[in-house]
Amino acid sequence: MFDTHCHLDYLDDPASALGELGLDGLVCVGANVEHAHKALALAESLPGVYASVGLHPTDVTEHDSPQTRAELEALSLRPGVVAIGETGLDDYWAQDQLPAQRDAFAWQLDLGVRRGLPVIVHTRDAPDTERASLGCAEMIREAEAASGILHCCNGHARLLRAALDAGWYVSFAGNLTYKNAHSIQEAARYVPAERLLIETDAPFLAPVPKRGKPNRPGYVRYTLQFLAQLRGVSEAELEAMTDANARAVYALP
Repeated sequence: MFDTHCHLDYLDDPASALGELGLDGLVCVGANVEHAHKALALAESLPGVYASVGLHPTDVTEHDSPQTRAELEALSLRPGVVAIGETGLDDYWAQDQLPAQRDAFAWQLDLGVRRGLPVIVHTRDAPDTERASLGCAEMIREAEAASGILHCCNGHARLLRAALDAGWYVSFAGNLTYKNAHSIQEAARYVPAERLLIETDAPFLAPVPKRGKPNRPGYVRYTLQFLAQLRGVSEAELEAMTDANARAVYALP
């Protein structure tokens, strides 16, 4: 079982995650330079752990600079790096950051193309808006040469369509299991099996029955079980498919 997106470096004992509930592989996402270094250190020291390097949209205004970009570009060449990101658009806290986020997102899409690596895309809208989702959809459509992953799918129909039309993969996290996540659940039924991924985003978004507690990479098992029931397939069949998809998108052996 593979967790395609987590923040393993946030855990007190990262090594304890491997083997939990059958977990044997994961990608630790570096959301800025500091976390990229930590993700790489874990990838280099723990079997089954891989890293991404990038700049999270909510970190752009504080951390984006020529020096940051140069360092992340250098880190992206290291063994164990399998993706760029997470990047994307997020105006949940401040709408005026979107122009800077778009610039950083475009740079990371280009970096993914130059490195031949998929780009992990984060999208979060301000309440009662869809600016970030529509913006990400537009940029994915424009980045025809890039490959990527729609991380923690939010159920936005136009964003989902843009990702699938571009040949991207779509990943579902623990919020899929929440009672009122109707649009996310509908999206999870719709995504073709060969484009489907699962993740935890640990330590965030713990799935039912662990909701309200710190999430762990092994809890991807609960999302897998929920998704299998939602799609009417066996847990074993879905595990084999999502594991194969994870290894395909990240070009793992």
